[in-house]
Amino acid sequence: MSPLDLIRLALSRLRTARVRAALTMLGVVIGVASVVALVGVGRGTTSQITSQLNSLGTNLLTISATGRNGSSTTLTREDADAIAQIETIAAVAPEAQTSGVVAAGRTTTTTSIIGTSAAYASVRAYSVWQGTFLTDADVDSSLRVAVLGATVADDLGLDASAIGTQVTIGGRPFEVIGILQPKGGAGFQDPDNQVLVPIGTVEKYFVGNHQVRTIGVSVAEADQIQAARNSITELLRVRHGISATATDDFSIFDQAQLLAAASTISGTLTLLLGGIASISLIVGGIGIMNIMLVSVRERTREIGIRKALGARARDILSQFLIEALTLSLFGGFIGIGLGLAVSAVIGRIAGWGFSFDPATVALATLFSLVVGVVFGVWPARLAARLDPIAALRYE
Repeated sequence: MSPLDLIRLALSRLRTARVRAALTMLGVVIGVASVVALVGVGRGTTSQITSQLNSLGTNLLTISATGRNGSSTTLTREDADAIAQIETIAAVAPEAQTSGVVAAGRTTTTTSIIGTSAAYASVRAYSVWQGTFLTDADVDSSLRVAVLGATVADDLGLDASAIGTQVTIGGRPFEVIGILQPKGGAGFQDPDNQVLVPIGTVEKYFVGNHQVRTIGVSVAEADQIQAARNSITELLRVRHGISATATDDFSIFDQAQLLAAASTISGTLTLLLGGIASISLIVGGIGIMNIMLVSVRERTREIGIRKALGARARDILSQFLIEALTLSLFGGFIGIGLGLAVSAVIGRIAGWGFSFDPATVALATLFSLVVGVVFGVWPARLAARLDPIAALRYE
């Protein structure tokens, strides 16, 4: 028989036992759908992480104090001023951070209070929605002015009309001079859940010292990031009097490091979850093998008659193997559709959207074929090896 005839025969047999075929395919459907959905979620998570890291700033380096000799921080505003003189540096923004209660009338919210300079918007890639950002004059005079993040403004019920009005931060009045465009985010690291004020104001009213926790640095060109890291390291070691054998009292992170770490973690979790989900494919394959063994037993006389009429062992083998492949492929196609739908729904709810990846569909189809072949060979070989005389006598 030709391959086309064998496929028609397989489809005919499956139509006569629709319920059995559907139940047999269920394991493959669940397994393929799980793998496709989890791979889609993993890709979406990686895409969102990449987008958020890129939104943190342009060619961003973040210098953090690690503390030394009992000091909680060893970075100062003077360090930031010195770093700004390095040729490869485009902008520098020292950051002194605390938390506090912000109130507008009777509405309050607890958020991060960041004291910084006018360069912060450039370094951290923020844009202003309404009003203006901090100016050099505001920072130099340590004025009590504030720029609100989008989340803070929403929590306080403030809109464009709030520009020029007052809010209280830690019980002290501040004039609202701007509201930032939202970047998007959630939880502890929400980049929109913060209030920006002049760094001198934070030092005077909230932290009581001139030390900073982090310094944000924007490098002029992407290919100069490593050179900038080396220059900053050398400069700070000299300024902090660190000997050649001593360890740094600061650390420098860049976006590439963060992105690589996040991508590695996301990829590992995706592989782990995909591996767990693929167990369903094995269960589905066992179901196919079980049903095919039952089918061989039920059709023993049919096999005997076909062999008596001249059917070769390879014809019988091909017939049952194609039936197993048909079950597996149909289940795989249904699972692919279901997995893509689940991935799209999760992407829409989570906010990273849906992206179609042909490689995922191709891989899922390949898995389905492998399951059909691996778990269909044994029943097909049993059918092909049946003795025609014994098969004709089978009741």
